[in-house]
Amino acid sequence: MAKIVNVRPVLLSAPYGFEGCAENALHLPNGIRGCSMVEITLDNGVKGLGEGYLGVFAPDVFTSIARLVGTAITGDDISNGYGAVLAKAKTVTAYWSLQGAAQHVISAIEIALVDALSRVREIPAVELFGGKKVESIAMYGSGGDSLHPQYMAQELEQLAQRGIQTIKIRARHHQAAKTIWTIEAGRQYGIRVAVDMTQNLSIEGQTAEQVQAFCDLIQRETGEELVFVEEGLGLDKLTQLPLLALQEGIAVAGGEIVTTKEELFDRIDANYYNVVQPDASVLGGIGDTIAVCEYAQQRSVNPVVHSWGGPVAMMANYVAAFATGCSLIEYPMPHFELRNAMCNLEPRISDGHFHLGDDIGLGVTLTDDIEAKFLYTNDALYHCFPMEDGLQQLEDSHRHWVKA
Repeated sequence: MAKIVNVRPVLLSAPYGFEGCAENALHLPNGIRGCSMVEITLDNGVKGLGEGYLGVFAPDVFTSIARLVGTAITGDDISNGYGAVLAKAKTVTAYWSLQGAAQHVISAIEIALVDALSRVREIPAVELFGGKKVESIAMYGSGGDSLHPQYMAQELEQLAQRGIQTIKIRARHHQAAKTIWTIEAGRQYGIRVAVDMTQNLSIEGQTAEQVQAFCDLIQRETGEELVFVEEGLGLDKLTQLPLLALQEGIAVAGGEIVTTKEELFDRIDANYYNVVQPDASVLGGIGDTIAVCEYAQQRSVNPVVHSWGGPVAMMANYVAAFATGCSLIEYPMPHFELRNAMCNLEPRISDGHFHLGDDIGLGVTLTDDIEAKFLYTNDALYHCFPMEDGLQQLEDSHRHWVKA
């Protein structure tokens, strides 16, 4: 028997970011970031961990939904698999949040069930999905949010030391100078550049014409095409994405905020993306992320999992990537002390590639000591509407990237 005896939401927070980081200035002014997890305990003492991205932005919403769902599935047995338990969990929230916040919690539940069941069976989590399709996957450095070239130079050096050959920076259509500077500075290391235009938070979003003009300017000034352009259009202009994705020389990436696999299927069919970025801590869990990756591969769209969450979300996404043989995965660059405490990734990185390893379950550990050290504090809340001081710092930073 492997009955669920407890479902516990866990909120933690830890130091995050680096000196000169625009994300801190705009959204995390206290330099502390939250992480929302679910711990499922079985009657045999085995525990599984899951994570939903929601708690970064709305921690109280996450914990309330987790408790509601937890009550419904307590007492259920996962000895023969977790499908029926997950279906029940989804039914609890489907009427009022099939798409949206509750899906983040369902994601955490599914990931925790995967972790728990694989621990019961004493196998790596990826074995529940047919095992690894590849032994290693190339990483791209996800950072590039520096307010000054001196900090961007440090980010490039960090990637060069690990053999990682792509950096994703944050820049909007009027920040071509920052992009050009990074492309030129990265050449000494053989590092290419992708751009996250951060339009997933925008209602009055950029237009397809602005993104096209930005990419054309970069190509003219540097002679290089961007590896991809992520979230280039705001929520009000998503239907313009095929205008970009079908263009030569532009690889359109996105999908990290989509909360059902069916919606991503539809977007892939509608030619929204050249690179699709599902996130297991948002989409409904590892299984649905695998389904999106496989669907994309069948339609010549490159799946690159989004991995900007905490340690559990990161490993859950990596499991999905290895189970489907993805060619690239995201490596979050800003320091996050909780990630390091729960899962030491550095020994698994070699020559710019990540090796999943053979740890039982997801390979992530939560101890009483870790929980006590990283108790959640209210100053960890991510401010989706940017801080005024941060906006001013970002505006002032534009002059640093322009050539004298």
